[in-house]
Amino acid sequence: MSASDLQGAMTQLSQELQVVDRQIDQLESEVTQIRTQQSSMREAVRAIGELDTGATVQVPLGGGAFVRATIEDIDEVIVDLGGDYAAEQDAATAAETLQRKREALDDRAEELLGELETVVARRGELEQQVQAIQQQAQRPQQGE
Repeated sequence: MSASDLQGAMTQLSQELQVVDRQIDQLESEVTQIRTQQSSMREAVRAIGELDTGATVQVPLGGGAFVRATIEDIDEVIVDLGGDYAAEQDAATAAETLQRKREALDDRAEELLGELETVVARRGELEQQVQAIQQQAQRPQQGE
């Protein structure tokens, strides 16, 4: 391979590595978001199971602000169903709904981790190609 061919191959591999690195970052970010959602759902299921009518709770208003509130009826839980829809459910049904959503997130996280594994393996292959080209580029210089 000529020096210009080696340089062209290095440029192409460098660009591919950048794309792969962005994919890795994106997949890791998605997995982190899913883990956060799962944790939130676990906490909600736990709270639904532990709270009683008349209990005092702190309700987040946003921006780090909370207000104390008393639960009037624990069997009136409004659960986000997705797609900008929510439904009022009794405590047991709400907990089941949240559990199913968490399981769906588990499945999605597993898919993403599989994709991440594939992309990381691809990154390793690209790094090996870069090393091979670097070694090949140094060979003519060693003979001089």
